[in-house]
Amino acid sequence: MDNSEGMPPASLTHASQSNAQAAGGGRGADGEPSAADNHGGASIHPRLQAVIVVGRYHGLELDATDYKNIDGAPVPSAASLSAWVQSAGLWSRAVRLRWRNLLALQDSGPVILLLNDGSAALLTGADPDQKIVYLKDPQAAESAAPVAVDELRLSEVWGGETLLVRANRGIAEADAPFSMRWLFRLVMTERSTLRDLSIASVAISFLTIMPPLLVMTVINRVLVYHSLTTLAFISVLLTIFVLYETLLGYARRLIIGVLAIRIDAKLNLHIFSRLIRLPLDYFERHPAGDTLHRLHAVYQVREFITGKLLTTFLDFITLLVILPLLFYLSSTLTWLVIASACVLMIVILVFLGPVTAAMGQLIQAEINKATVMTETVFGIRTVKSLALEPQRRALWDERVADAAKWRWRVTLINNWPQTIATPISRFMWMGVMLIGAYMALSDNTGYMVGGLFAFMMLSNRVAQPLVGAAGLTEKYLEVKTSIGLAAEVLNRPMESNAASGGLRPRFAGAITFDDVTFTYPSGQTPALERVSFSIPAGTMLGVVGRSGSGKSTITRLLQGINREYSGFVKLDGSDLREINLRHLRQSFGVVLQDNFLFRGSIRDNIIAGRPGLTIDDVVRAARLAGAEEFIERMPHGYETQIEEGSPNLSGGQKQRLAIARAVITDPRLLILDEATSALDPESEALVNANLLRIARGRTMVIVSHRLSSLTDCDLTLVLDRGGVVDIAPHHVLLERCAIYRQLWAQQNRHLDSQGPRHAAIAPTLAQGD
Repeated sequence: MDNSEGMPPASLTHASQSNAQAAGGGRGADGEPSAADNHGGASIHPRLQAVIVVGRYHGLELDATDYKNIDGAPVPSAASLSAWVQSAGLWSRAVRLRWRNLLALQDSGPVILLLNDGSAALLTGADPDQKIVYLKDPQAAESAAPVAVDELRLSEVWGGETLLVRANRGIAEADAPFSMRWLFRLVMTERSTLRDLSIASVAISFLTIMPPLLVMTVINRVLVYHSLTTLAFISVLLTIFVLYETLLGYARRLIIGVLAIRIDAKLNLHIFSRLIRLPLDYFERHPAGDTLHRLHAVYQVREFITGKLLTTFLDFITLLVILPLLFYLSSTLTWLVIASACVLMIVILVFLGPVTAAMGQLIQAEINKATVMTETVFGIRTVKSLALEPQRRALWDERVADAAKWRWRVTLINNWPQTIATPISRFMWMGVMLIGAYMALSDNTGYMVGGLFAFMMLSNRVAQPLVGAAGLTEKYLEVKTSIGLAAEVLNRPMESNAASGGLRPRFAGAITFDDVTFTYPSGQTPALERVSFSIPAGTMLGVVGRSGSGKSTITRLLQGINREYSGFVKLDGSDLREINLRHLRQSFGVVLQDNFLFRGSIRDNIIAGRPGLTIDDVVRAARLAGAEEFIERMPHGYETQIEEGSPNLSGGQKQRLAIARAVITDPRLLILDEATSALDPESEALVNANLLRIARGRTMVIVSHRLSSLTDCDLTLVLDRGGVVDIAPHHVLLERCAIYRQLWAQQNRHLDSQGPRHAAIAPTLAQGD
């Protein structure tokens, strides 16, 4: 093989100059993301670029600014890259491969080879017959041909570190309905652990039966024949059995602990993944307390799987070992124990129906109680400011009384099977003793005495799994109710898969509404009716109208929060419903009227959407939003901690931080939905002064009831009762739109110095559009 064919390109054999740059990607001289950042250019670290190329192969557009260096390595490590890929929705694993492994990857899609110098190469194919692989520079053009490389040349630049990436095959499982069948499949994913647990339980069961047999031997041999040698031998055996049982018990408890932790982790990950993919309108229509209580019922499911179910399973393994021995010792006494256990099972099963019905009422009462508690905690400011403590306390007392009533009823019903079971269980124990004693007296060989002692020691282990099976049935019905409660939340229709599917276009910012009609699920009157308008990219659009005219609904449709509308909403000509939902929302910056700030530092809140950005990016965004001046006055500056509910920030400060958080990602589209309504005049003037700078190079949609803040907009959309009245610049609307003129006059009547304040408004009321 000659040098031109056997050598990889220079970019694969020498350290890339971009290694010195931040792993999150370069930024232009003006502080804004460079064109290379947005389009996968050479300023991105080659390892990040390799991941982006592979993600594109699997239909996922990754953004280098989303990368987070989790281990502080000077260059992107395999662990950090794998975590980044997994957070984006693909499967990934960092492995160390050998040459022979690469030759087997000819049909696996692109594989990322992490080179010794900190750069990367893409393995695009292999030829086992010629013993070569085909590599490509991730920063090369898509049309560039791969280079053939042999083992010797590759070993000079590659030590085996590899990143495997493929589509996530677990998506279908994650989308499966939450049910008992799904839980069973979840448990069966731990087959190897269950196998080890079964082996340990069988071994412990055999060790369990040995002490009773040795006791029988002591009575029948040692006591009868006064054999000290036999006693000494039995003592040694008992010591050995106890030692092995202790070690096996320790190992089994560790296995159970591992199994419980793994199932618990998978269950929690699944629940949170499903919860966070629910559409926003679900949370708007359901109380937080109701949702949290229903999800909390899942923990009862977890306790059932790792507790009662597992214990009963292990007890049955023990039963299979012990039962033959009991029949060998005495079939009569064994049938007595089994019959008593079956009666106990029947008693428990008879009461299952009433217990289940009462339990359902109790759970609903607990949900109602939790809803009151959660609403009171979330709305404590309103409760305190309006002195609503007596009313909330009265409602809480009522819900507590209702829950206590049903809890008492459940207690009464549960008390009956326990009361009936007590004499039966006592009869089983005393019956074995009395009948066994009678049989021992009738036994001339004398072996029945020791056998009776051994039988009594083992008989409780027979009844335990049989009674446990009945209890398991009762617990199963409770768990089934809990699964039903959680399923009412988790099995609701999800938002479109944010990690895969859909278009991922590069947005310029042109917006088109074409004959859009939308009605909220709980409403009857359309919130928007036959709305049509279009704005070019880079437009600063104001949206005004009376309360309930559909202003915020426009922004909800743009963000893909509601997609059940007729007509078309298009971004740069692409139907919004065909665009990948996560890509769509990452392309928007959104500032709401009431923004939520997370616990943590100011810096963490501003970069919440892009953890890979630096403090320079944070300062730049804060300056653009007018937040820099108050942040620098704080004791710890950008590291100042924000407490829950943001009590240490004013409304205006919170709003400016939200604007900084929105603009730090340099979105092509920015939505301000009543974003300046909470600001004091000074802060509002500061933000408005920055709006023109913020709007540079992007499309802005500004919803506001203050028309004075929209005078600089290129166009202003006037809505009324869900329909478009007019769209034009401010001065044009003043001339031709009666509704806009009326709103303007109402908000600026203080500027009229002639006559009564209503004189300027009266003529506009009689005019039409």
